[in-house]
Amino acid sequence: MKGVLRLATWATLGAGAWVGSRALRERRRISFLGRVVVITGGSRGLGLVLARRFADEGAKLALLARSDEDLERAAQELRERGADVEAIVCDVADEAQVNAALRQVLDRWGRVDVLINNAGIIQVGPLEHMSRQDFQDSIDIHFWGPYHTMQAVIPHMRGTGGRIVNIASIGGKIAVPHLAPYTAGKFALVGLSDALRAELRKDRIYVTTVVPGLMRTGSPPNALFKGRNQQEYAWFAIGDALPGLSIDADQAAFQIIEACRYGDPALTITLPAKLAAAANNVAPNLVGHITALVNQFLPRPTSSAGDQARSGWESQSTAAPSLLTKLSDQASVENNQLRGDEPEAERALAANAS
Repeated sequence: MKGVLRLATWATLGAGAWVGSRALRERRRISFLGRVVVITGGSRGLGLVLARRFADEGAKLALLARSDEDLERAAQELRERGADVEAIVCDVADEAQVNAALRQVLDRWGRVDVLINNAGIIQVGPLEHMSRQDFQDSIDIHFWGPYHTMQAVIPHMRGTGGRIVNIASIGGKIAVPHLAPYTAGKFALVGLSDALRAELRKDRIYVTTVVPGLMRTGSPPNALFKGRNQQEYAWFAIGDALPGLSIDADQAAFQIIEACRYGDPALTITLPAKLAAAANNVAPNLVGHITALVNQFLPRPTSSAGDQARSGWESQSTAAPSLLTKLSDQASVENNQLRGDEPEAERALAANAS
């Protein structure tokens, strides 16, 4: 009888804690109507998909990206949806450019309510072909970029509160073979995001660390590939497109915006990513052996010619684009990933997407 009473007591306490946590979460809920939302890497891919959803909720949008051409295409699309948009050319790795961009936002709207750190770079290939500069570029964009933007907006959020969302990756929880610079940068971002989350809560600034698995944002053509670049592009693009392993970008964006709305501390997207993160926490040695085994099946290093980075556009083959990459290729067309500098490659991808 005592055991039953003890179990019932714990069950009651657990249920009460769950109800209390849900009530607290509901109190943090905000509307994005009229809110000023800054999105880095907002001109294409996930950043643009997020911008569309924020626009549909009536947010004012500031898109930051390095390509003026991409920005103008994205801004025009969003304005046609009725959004109030400021498109700003900005390299988030450059602190001066970030500060200038945020001054432009503040001059126009007087505040920043939401910051989405989404800008990223992906370099794919064996460690033997990765240089110090590859790691530096990843750290500059994935760590220093969010650091610069957060340092710029935090003083303006104190007192009024705000939301910061840092888009990391499952590669920021588990080191993925042939993505060494990328995972190093994303690990750094997860640590930075979690640290600031703890210290900014007192100021009613809610920081959300987002850890997505594979998302069909259409990014492979604009990623960089080293080593046997065509083979690297093929496995990367195919993995990015497989249903069940990857998630539609709009579905991912919905989850991210809901986490931002409620000020959730963390969000992991896709079941495979959740299982992988849990496995790494419980059995890191086993996961380490598995990732080493996976590495054995990836393309081997090649000659010094493989040290040159080539875009996905330059790395197409009969394997990609193909039927296996169709969903990702469709996302490339839909999410402003076609840049116009590789017309033949773009025609092949667009034809595969149709």
